[in-house]
Amino acid sequence: MIPSLYFFALKSLQVYLGRRKFRHPYIFASSFGEKMQNADGLMSKHFSFFNKCHDSRTDLRTFGNMKRPFDCFEIGRIAYNEEDYFHSLLWMQEALDRVKREMPPSIAESEILEYLAFALFKQGNIKHALITTDRLYEIAPSHPRAKGNIKWYEDQMKADGIKPIDMRRNIPPIVNPRAGDSLGNSERDIYEALCRDEVPVSQKQTSKLYCYYKKDRPFLLLAPFKVEIMRFNPLAVLFRDIINDEEIEQIQELAKPKLARATVQNSQTGKLETASYRISKSAWLKGTDHPIVERVNRRLNLMTNLEMETAEELQIANYGIGGHYDPHYDFARKEETKAFSDLGTGNRIATALFYLSKPDEGGFTVFTDLKSAMKPSKYDCLFWYNLLRSGEGDLRTRHAACPVLLGTKWIANKWIHEKKQEFLRPCALTPSVQERYVGDLGGPEPRFYPNISPYCKKGAYCE
Repeated sequence: MIPSLYFFALKSLQVYLGRRKFRHPYIFASSFGEKMQNADGLMSKHFSFFNKCHDSRTDLRTFGNMKRPFDCFEIGRIAYNEEDYFHSLLWMQEALDRVKREMPPSIAESEILEYLAFALFKQGNIKHALITTDRLYEIAPSHPRAKGNIKWYEDQMKADGIKPIDMRRNIPPIVNPRAGDSLGNSERDIYEALCRDEVPVSQKQTSKLYCYYKKDRPFLLLAPFKVEIMRFNPLAVLFRDIINDEEIEQIQELAKPKLARATVQNSQTGKLETASYRISKSAWLKGTDHPIVERVNRRLNLMTNLEMETAEELQIANYGIGGHYDPHYDFARKEETKAFSDLGTGNRIATALFYLSKPDEGGFTVFTDLKSAMKPSKYDCLFWYNLLRSGEGDLRTRHAACPVLLGTKWIANKWIHEKKQEFLRPCALTPSVQERYVGDLGGPEPRFYPNISPYCKKGAYCE
């Protein structure tokens, strides 16, 4: 991407945020290189999650000043320069539709037509490309490339055996195939639909979910945790109101000086490196950094009934606008033999994800295989097991962080490892055994405890 287009993306957001009268100091990076990364994250997701400009109501609400034909054109040109003709065609067509209704026009129709014609050609619509270039030549006969492009398209069709008389007749519908990527079209489509909140929730499944007070430890008899079961198979729960403002502010203050571009572990070498599919900043906090960090670690032990001694340090992540993390696993798969080898604590058995803030738009946590979206609030913690009771990785836990569209997202990750969990989460007698609740060792289900659901009568026991 060329710098001027990055500047356009960032400038548009700065103007809009200024109009909204608030500032987020970590939305924009300190160096030009990091600004380029943020813009790349923003624009790539801007393309992907709102494929049709005229259908993207959230897009136009969020990026309030990016709805002129010129803005659609600039986005289409960024896609064009990245050879992403799928999105370039969509945005250029939208720019063309809008410029016809705009007085005075913010962009010349001739500029749009040239880009649109080539995007049409690259997507397999050569007759449409020719007709579009005819229109370009009609309104701008002195255009330096229009006449030559017409001849080039005609020569291409002639080489394909199309007679001159048929070059502008029997025009087929426009096709716009989407190129595959590392995720594959199927998973990419699911990921985007989940982030757009377009995947319906199964009422049959949600009807079986419930909330309860976790009080299976002596301390919790005095101060039980609020737990909401979000999914049974595989188990995922939300701990509600589990962290407070004082703790959040202290954690953020500790993390800010340490924030750096987030990394991922190379599956072949085991080394940490940056990746375009993870756009965020992160920092690591030790229990010895501050009493509040150690307090959170002790609380996690009470929450999960798992040993924290072998867990990784608390990772703080900050996602600015455009920040995201594409679908991934938290555990190391069999072929990733070097992952976590330097820790000597085994695989990641579970993940705890604290939500230290909630963005104004976007930022969901989604599970692509399960087609489910989690939308926790600030102060909550999402917890799930990454491994089956057998120790095998649970492929259903593939998840992603949706792009932040407005505001900022602060989270704290705690990855808990296998070592020293042998008696706290032992292997089951059969591979199919699943946890019914956090810390399930075969005891009664907590749904027989007093339920905190508003649908339960005061003092009643809900089943």
